[in-house]
Formats: sequence, structure tokens, C-alpha cells
Amino acid sequence: MFVALFLLAMVPSIALAADVQLPQVQEVVLENGLKVLLLENHKSPVVTFQVWYRVGSRNELDGKSGLAHFLEHMMFKGTRKVGPEEYSRIIARNGGRSNAFTTTDVTVYFATMSREKIGIEIEMEADRMANALLEGSTLEAEKKVVMEERRLRTEDNPGSALAEVTSAAAYLTHPYRRPVIGWMGDIEGLTRQDLRQFYRTYYSPNNAFVVVVGDFSTPEILGKIRAAFGKIPRGPEPPKVTIEERPQNGERRVSLKKEAELPFLLVYYHAPTIKNSDSYALDVLTTILSAGRSSRLHQDLVYRKRLATSASADYEGLSIDPTIISFSAQVMPEKDIADVKRAIYAQIDRVRSEPVTDRELEKARNQTEAAFVFGQDSVFGQAMRLGRFEAAGDWKVVNNYLAAIRKVTAADILRVAKKYLDPDRRTVGALIPTKEKAL
Repeated sequence: MFVALFLLAMVPSIALAADVQLPQVQEVVLENGLKVLLLENHKSPVVTFQVWYRVGSRNELDGKSGLAHFLEHMMFKGTRKVGPEEYSRIIARNGGRSNAFTTTDVTVYFATMSREKIGIEIEMEADRMANALLEGSTLEAEKKVVMEERRLRTEDNPGSALAEVTSAAAYLTHPYRRPVIGWMGDIEGLTRQDLRQFYRTYYSPNNAFVVVVGDFSTPEILGKIRAAFGKIPRGPEPPKVTIEERPQNGERRVSLKKEAELPFLLVYYHAPTIKNSDSYALDVLTTILSAGRSSRLHQDLVYRKRLATSASADYEGLSIDPTIISFSAQVMPEKDIADVKRAIYAQIDRVRSEPVTDRELEKARNQTEAAFVFGQDSVFGQAMRLGRFEAAGDWKVVNNYLAAIRKVTAADILRVAKKYLDPDRRTVGALIPTKEKAL
């Protein structure tokens, strides 16, 4: 992937932008409020069907963290028509691939199948939107599965554990402070009633949208969707999340002592979403800092100073509420985490005090465009992109993304760096390795 991105980054940017064909998406809203996004792509004989529910961990209440993710697991436990765990088996028997995931903002269920078989997926997704059993007999067993998932992915993963506590410090009031998988004590206390109430509140056609991309006829597949989903009644409007994080007025620091081989560093800054035009300059800025071996962070911390085995910056503006810009570094053996921190701060101070070069700017814009283009290589990638933009506000913004990236200037990057990479807006997390597991 690095080679492909590097080669495409060398292509003249005007030619690259001209070659990009924006998707011709058809949008239909059913009478019950279900939005349907359809994009025909006949390059391969497959169809990706995705149901996006506008609910994630941001919609949970204190003491009920992990509920959205736990419900995702329980949605595979059957309806009156489909037995427990049968959903995935039916998709696989018919040559398809399926899965689901939960984020801070959404819960998504999807399958990729042949055009002839995609009706099976449509029928089953409509069935579990309306008829999930959420039986108590499977709840405790699945709860143990989720708790083990938390142990493996968070508690036994030093980097993930540090990210969890750093996020909890960066957000004092907003629900983004809670981990998507939930705190262990909250998971243990979740009940069938919690699941049923959450399901009734958020799993309705007017709180969801469907994305379909692939080898299909729009009138034909829309007819199938109407027949399956159109009979599901509109639900009550879910409660709005109105909590806003107050501006941060000073640096926050957290440290985590945990069994690990090497120290690890995280630095978070508060940042806007794609709904703010500054997001495009932030995309280009983090590309300059972090994309590839020639990026500033890699060249300085990894190649020249040999302070870190890896160093990166990341910004993802496709969220509902204000997000973060994150910097991370895996400290080299025998190196001091304080030196790594100073080196990252020096690179941040540099982009806040002097414009990036014309060459850096052009290369970063090309790399950003290249990543965008490669993300549309598959029907699944196209569907995911549409879904992520729609979940963040409006899928139509995807049509303006490349043009906005091309307009980013060195002055824009200097301005957003000064505005958002402010020391008073940052939260610093440090992993301190120990030889034994903490009790």
C-alpha cells in the first residue's frame, strides 16, 4: 500500500483529480423514515448491503457503558424466523461475508453477496430490525464473551489501555470519554431490560439508513428494500445528545503503569469535525506530519534521532461531535519518554510558527487524494465511505471533499495549527512499563 500511495502521490495532482469519478448516488426515503442510499457499480458481480443505526456509545448513560456494543452482539442471537447464530451461517452458505461493528456514533451491520442472493440479507436485516428476541438465556454467555473481548483488546493491550484513560481525561463531560466496549463493571451489570429498552429506543427505521453499493438494478433492489423494511413502523424519535464538552483551558496529564516492554506516548488535542471547513486543512496537516517514511515525525523521531520505533499523527473528522487530533509514539529501548515528548512538541511548534513548503503541501494534497481514491477500490469501501459521511452529517459532502483538499494552502495549515495545536488544549498520556501485572 505504501508503494502504491507513493507512486500515486507523484502523479500530477490536476490529472489525479480529473480522473476521479464522483459516485452517482440515488437517495430515497421510505414513508417510515428509513433513508436508502443506492450506488450501482457493475465492475464486479457482488453487492454490499449495510444497515447503519444512528446509535453508538455516545447515546449511552453513565453506568450503562458498553450497551450499544453489547446489543450488537445480541442482535446475532436470533428472531422468531432465524435461530441463534444462524444469521452468519446463512450468509456464509450463500457465498457471502458478513459482520458488524459499533463506534462512538453508529452501529453497523453488513454483508457482501452476489446480486442473486442479496435478497436474503435484505430480508434478514429487516427481520432483526423489528423482531430481535434478545433472550435472557443467551445473555450471560454473551456477556462473558464481551468481557473477554475487553480483556484481550484493552486490558491486556497496553496501547489500548492508555488510549482509554487518555480519552477519559480529554473529555470530562461528553460521552466520548467512555470506551465503546464499556467499562468492565458496567458490562457486568447490563440486563435484558437494558437491552430491550435500548433496542426499542434506537433500532427503528427513522433512526437508521441503508447503504447499497454494487452490481444491481436500482428499481429492482429498491423494490426488495421497500417490501422488507417498508412494513416496519416508524418509532418514537430517540433522545438527542445535547452534552457539549467545555473548552479546555490547560494541559492535562495522565500516566498508566502497566506490564509492557516499552513506554508509549499519546498526545490529544481537541479538534472540529468535517462540518467545519478547517477539517480539510487538518487532514493535509496530519498527512505532512505523519504519512509515510518521508513525513516529518518519522524522519525526525525514527530516522534521525532514533527516539521511537514509530511516530504518527492522526485526525478523523467524520464524527458527530468534536473530535481529537492524536499524536502517538512507541519509545525505543533505552530512550527516555521525556525526550520523545520534547521531539513531538518541537515538530508541533514548527508547524505552528512557519508555513510548510510548497513541495510538502503539494505532496500531502496528492497523498490525501490518493488515499481517498484507493478507498473506493471496492464496493465495500464505497459503501463505507458513503455511510461514514452520512453518519457524520451528510453523504453529499463526499462529492466536495477532493475539491476542498485542493484548495488548502500553506496559510490555512499554519492557521489551523496555531488554533488547534494549542498547549492548553492538549491531554498527554504516558505508559510507564512495569515488570508485573498490576492488581
